[in-house]
Amino acid sequence: MSTSRRFQVARHALTLDGEPFQVLSGAMHYFRTLPQQWPDRLAKLRAMGLNTVETYVPWNLHEPRPGEFTFTGLADLEGFLTAAAEAGLYAIVRPGPYICAEWENGGIPAWLEFRHRCHDPRWLEPVDRWFDELIPRIAAHQAGRGGNVLMVQVENEYGSYGDDHVYLRHLAGGLVRRGIEAPLFTSDGSWDLMVTGGTVPEIYATANFGSDPAGHLAEFARHRDDPEFCMEFWNGWFDHWGETHHTRDPDEVAKLLDELLTRGASVNLYMAHGGTNFGFMAGANAGGEQADGRYEPTVTSYDYDAPISEHGEPTPKFWAYREVLGRHTTLPPEPSREPAPTLPAREIACDARLSLLDCLDVLSTGTVRGALPRTFEELGQSYGLAVYRAHVPGPRAEERPLTVAGLHDRAHVLVDGVLRGTLERDGVTSLPLSTPERGADVTLIVEAMGRVNYGPIQGESKGVTGGVRHERQYVFGWEIDPVPLDSVEDLPWGRETGAAGPSFHRATLHVDEVMDGFLALPGWGKGYVWVNGFNLGRYWSRGPQVTLYLPWPLLRRGANELVVLELDEPPADPRVEIRAAPDLGESR
Repeated sequence: MSTSRRFQVARHALTLDGEPFQVLSGAMHYFRTLPQQWPDRLAKLRAMGLNTVETYVPWNLHEPRPGEFTFTGLADLEGFLTAAAEAGLYAIVRPGPYICAEWENGGIPAWLEFRHRCHDPRWLEPVDRWFDELIPRIAAHQAGRGGNVLMVQVENEYGSYGDDHVYLRHLAGGLVRRGIEAPLFTSDGSWDLMVTGGTVPEIYATANFGSDPAGHLAEFARHRDDPEFCMEFWNGWFDHWGETHHTRDPDEVAKLLDELLTRGASVNLYMAHGGTNFGFMAGANAGGEQADGRYEPTVTSYDYDAPISEHGEPTPKFWAYREVLGRHTTLPPEPSREPAPTLPAREIACDARLSLLDCLDVLSTGTVRGALPRTFEELGQSYGLAVYRAHVPGPRAEERPLTVAGLHDRAHVLVDGVLRGTLERDGVTSLPLSTPERGADVTLIVEAMGRVNYGPIQGESKGVTGGVRHERQYVFGWEIDPVPLDSVEDLPWGRETGAAGPSFHRATLHVDEVMDGFLALPGWGKGYVWVNGFNLGRYWSRGPQVTLYLPWPLLRRGANELVVLELDEPPADPRVEIRAAPDLGESR
């Protein structure tokens, strides 16, 4: 797409070069699929009958530390836009600064510790600095400049969070000043709270929903007289740990899609291809009607029951959608219906073990000492683990509760080197403790799971946020080792080890031909897996997800190193399995 095109929001229609244009879009996030796989996934979006791809931009991926920007690898937004153009797709870009997306902290960097998403200058200054880096890169790919970007979003579902129209106008003005000429838009739920809080008259407004198109669009039209566009047609859903796997009937959602397109509305399938929450980037939700209740962490897979699966295969939903889209547009040739080959199933024994506590000299970024336990953010750490140590005086013959207040999110407790229990946010957060005359040494190994990505408690801290008490008495005098787990390449395999608590395990996967696989850990508890140094994400016996997707670009012919960090208890004979097909859990 090298010819300049003019995309506009007219009074009652979207137009491209003056002609009515129905946007047939599907969401695919570049940061959830390895770059080597982008061309395949984008070609399948086009083959389904779509003419556009939509993506968010996660700020925390691109600016992991203040002033340090990255736009390579999974963060190569411009490479993705170029690949989309080569696949014959226009693009919609949603730069935030907040994205939700079931992504860690809604895409906002963990190092921003004050009230988000309003016109407070302490928030606007880092946002403006980030947009100075980001927006010119998007502007260079606009359709009006020979690229493929048709539209750019202002914030994201802002009506679900706030009503600061000064803030929305600041963002919109900043996009224009930095070179965005393409139409701007907002997207929100269709009911009055969302629309009145999240939209302003001068910016095109779109709606998000997953059912009853006529009802939602009629409700939206009570407030806005804009060309109809469902910016997030929720054709599937995401999963939380401890729940069942979400699926939707393909024929049901295909019928709803046909209803939308028949009335002339534009649509963006959320998701068309979901991908994976690699590493520590899976977010979390808070339950309850007002999204401020029980903590609900999201699984590693972002398959989303999308028409193109996590591992890139067309699903029955793909073929149902293609049939519907064929009634409204000219279809490209259909892709192959033959599934791609996968690694042969096998078991692999682990050949080495190393206690986490026995290698803090390698893993810690430096011991921090102080009166109080510090949060991850105070330690300058975004993800991973932190090891907290303190001494509780004695003698205290009677068992009294040792309580970790504001635990975010899970802790293994050792007393004098002996594992005494596991504490968990919104669950058990204390255990009984007595001490001998010399007192007792307490160690907390705290895991940060995903930060809440939606609702009023988004922007939370991790670690020990409320102090530690023995009965009513606060415990002071802490040593803390931050363990961000940015890399496991320097683990001292072969070192004598025996400490209790979380442990690393190593295995070697031999590959004759590089192809996708699916990794399972039956009998293990909870932890993380690295393949050749790349963090695949979390596993947890709580389910529903059973297998982790292992993309072919991470592998090489010959020996491949697998590293498992088991936080709970490994099986007596630790082994990992390669399976030929995914298992995302029991569906409902």
